[in-house]
Amino acid sequence: MSARISCDVAIVGGGLAGGLIALALRRRRPDLDVRVIEGSSRLGGNHLWSFFASDIDPAHRWLVAPLIGHGWPRYDIAFPDHARTLKARYYSVESSHFDRVLRQEMPRAALLFGREVVTVTPTSVQLAGGGLVEARGVIDCRGAGDLSALELGWQKFLGRELALAEPHAVTNPVVMDATVPQIDGYRFLYTLPFTPTRLFVEDTYYSDTPDIDAAALGERIDLHATRQGWHVEQVLREEAGALPVVMGGDFDAYWRSGGEGVAKAGVRAGLFHPLTSYSMPDAVRTAALVGEAASIEGAALHELLHGHARRTWRARGFYRMLSRMLFKAAEPEARYKVLERFYRLDAELIARFYAGQSSAWDRVRVLSGKPPVPIGRAVQALRGKI
Repeated sequence: MSARISCDVAIVGGGLAGGLIALALRRRRPDLDVRVIEGSSRLGGNHLWSFFASDIDPAHRWLVAPLIGHGWPRYDIAFPDHARTLKARYYSVESSHFDRVLRQEMPRAALLFGREVVTVTPTSVQLAGGGLVEARGVIDCRGAGDLSALELGWQKFLGRELALAEPHAVTNPVVMDATVPQIDGYRFLYTLPFTPTRLFVEDTYYSDTPDIDAAALGERIDLHATRQGWHVEQVLREEAGALPVVMGGDFDAYWRSGGEGVAKAGVRAGLFHPLTSYSMPDAVRTAALVGEAASIEGAALHELLHGHARRTWRARGFYRMLSRMLFKAAEPEARYKVLERFYRLDAELIARFYAGQSSAWDRVRVLSGKPPVPIGRAVQALRGKI
């Protein structure tokens, strides 16, 4: 049965970007009738998002604070020739908690689950079965546009949340453990200790392809658990994904591929860190921007978000250049050396890097000295010759 719904703002996609925009509008503009159109039965999907405290502007912390499920005051990294503990607050948001918070905050009628989207315009969303959502403004947050417009490597992973029979000995998040065999590019293990007997372990690769052999990655996580002496009672949750790592491309073509004249956010807008693929900081900034928007009309939202995404793209050429060096200048099994060298730098520089706020001096420091890759290939990569 077809139905017509009218509202002020329609958000297409209830993932991280769309959910945060809905939350920001609910907090800042409770007078607006906002609808979130989601294809599944829950918001946020099956994900774990992590970020550093310094990634989020203090003025925007009100938006993310209710979503945080876990936090730690420091984190560890480990490489074959270098290990370090860095003092920096690190947080994680579980999608199950994200879903609960949004359901509590938003009116029941605002969340439209199980809706298949056919077409999106700046002011309407056509649904399968003849349903139509008409809005003053629409924001499309459904995920990637045409990635062929971008030059990419991939950060791919399989993660498992494990329930153990006995307490583990992990005290800090291990953001990168690259002491493991280097397979299919730069490989590292990522570990988050949630409770004394519950932790999340992810096997991650900076790879030339997005293909994931889930069975093989699962076996490697099992082997790691065995070597750590962990007796796994239950795998509570599993997630896998392949995130784009951007080396270059045509931003305008990518933006248009996601819908001509349609406001966009999240990955669909190209709003994620080009090298780390972190999406939370950009999602928070974008949601705060929409929450303070002078106009929520379709054309105005498009102008606002296109301008924001394009400025962000232009400002991040440095990170795309580093992605190119990582993928083009280093042999796959030697890529870890680039990160190993990076993690010898100043802790505050590292924090600004993750936040996408590297200063001019930071950039000099990152590029100075003898590169951990062949100099000839590094020069060629920086010039875009390979």
